[in-house]
Amino acid sequence: MPTRRLLLTGGAAVLACPALAAFPERPVRLVVPYAAGGNADLVARMLAPGMQQRLGQPVVVENRVGGGGTLGAEGIARSRADGYSLLVGSNGPLSVNPVLQSLPYDALRDFAPIAMASRVPLTLTVGRAVPATTLAEFVALAKARPGGLNVGSTGVGSGTHLTLARLGHATGAPLVHVPFRGGGALGADLISGTVDGVVVELNTALGLAQGGQARILAVAAGRRAVAAPEVPTMIEAGLAGFTAASFVGLVAPTGTPPEVMAALRAAMLAALDSAEVRARIIEGGGEPSGPDDRTEAGFGAFLRDELARTRDAARLAGLSAG
Repeated sequence: MPTRRLLLTGGAAVLACPALAAFPERPVRLVVPYAAGGNADLVARMLAPGMQQRLGQPVVVENRVGGGGTLGAEGIARSRADGYSLLVGSNGPLSVNPVLQSLPYDALRDFAPIAMASRVPLTLTVGRAVPATTLAEFVALAKARPGGLNVGSTGVGSGTHLTLARLGHATGAPLVHVPFRGGGALGADLISGTVDGVVVELNTALGLAQGGQARILAVAAGRRAVAAPEVPTMIEAGLAGFTAASFVGLVAPTGTPPEVMAALRAAMLAALDSAEVRARIIEGGGEPSGPDDRTEAGFGAFLRDELARTRDAARLAGLSAG
């Protein structure tokens, strides 16, 4: 009897232990800190069905807008570390805002990296009136033209602005920053010739280049993009190590149990590796994450490097934390 009683009480203790409970037992939230329709939102909605199938529970995409991504990120940082609330993280809340704003969370300390999903490389794209077909020709033209060339970005402090600052520093070209709010006016002014060039994501550049309205001179990636194999990288154009991209990945609150993190990572990667999801990412000008970005250590190292790169770029752009 004592043995039977011990087994029964031990079993009850195991059942009562939250750490050993089956995960997940209820829906999982993917919080996108931006409005629907952006890159982070699109990637989240690509991943959710496959993750749901693997986890056996609903995976719900929730848009929580505010503060340029800060509101949604803060909510996840303060959530219970149980794996049921995840942040669809990107440059804004994880690398740009931490450098340019005083935040209620620490981007490295308060989040546990699950894995990167994808990245969309940035490009230098010029209007059809600009007599340059290569990055070298564009740089030479900027140096020869009084006052340099006007190059647009998607706004002061944006990833495209910071990449433009890096590009000007790396090439020594006088590139005058012209900030826009969003891509609509930026594209129109590039096509009309109001600005000479723009730094934008490859998916935006591909849309501008359709019909010969603009030319993509170079892509800031380690290798040529599948969606634009004819476009050289900035590294090929002579800028050693020059990469820049808009990335999307999943992070959980720090302290999430390792077995829960492993289950979430396995579900995410299974969804990401489906032929349909990979094709949709590539068709949109993106790249599915590689092996180095698919572990907690690898994605964490990327985030640390990205923060350091952003700090350097902010100094070049004359920006500092608020």
